[in-house]
Amino acid sequence: MNVVRARLLGFAAITLLAGGATAAVGPIGFLGLMVPHVVRAMTGPDYRWIVPASALTGSLVLVVADIVGRTLVRPGELQVGIVLALIGAPFFIALVRRKRLVTL
Repeated sequence: MNVVRARLLGFAAITLLAGGATAAVGPIGFLGLMVPHVVRAMTGPDYRWIVPASALTGSLVLVVADIVGRTLVRPGELQVGIVLALIGAPFFIALVRRKRLVTL
């Protein structure tokens, strides 16, 4: 099996599936994909901490993104989904490019 080809196909499949999931549920649903990864990096693998911290962090990120969208292009308004995409896209690129695999 050609390893380089398998990696490229896997990368393309992951990218298309994540993009399709985001398009299906909307840009605010993107928060549900991004926040648990950030929280897991801060709290570790214990779900007793990940779940409540994800709820609090997700709501905080959404409120901050809404405030930034309302104040950045005054007197107009930037949609919260666009602000979340600007925050989340670099994060997911870094997450996909990360070499280390987490095992439980």
